[in-house]
Amino acid sequence: QVQVVESGGGLVQAGGSLRLSCAASGRTFRKYAMGWFRQAPGKEREFVATVSWSGGGTYYADSVKGRFTISGDNAKNTVYLQMNSLKPEDTAVYYCAVAGHGGYYVDYNSYDYWGQGTQVTVAS
Repeated sequence: QVQVVESGGGLVQAGGSLRLSCAASGRTFRKYAMGWFRQAPGKEREFVATVSWSGGGTYYADSVKGRFTISGDNAKNTVYLQMNSLKPEDTAVYYCAVAGHGGYYVDYNSYDYWGQGTQVTVAS
């Protein structure tokens, strides 16, 4: 098994910034992609951003494009999510996920390992 731990969540005012971090550890594994999802109360888990090591690119949900930036290093087993110009609708628990196989990385079913989540609250 692989352990995934997120950190960096907190309470910020609208228009502010946060940087989330994710670290994966445990047994050696091949990582195809790492991504961020979020879930607000009463809603399904929603795709936010992904970095695909196999495809060599990044992809963002339209709702965060231009405001959020994902970065990471496959060798370091780390990924970050820089969140700028935060809005109250960004409030959610943010989850980091690791894909150990090929797939469509905007889909949560493509990921094998998940963190416990970190709360992001944006006050109006």
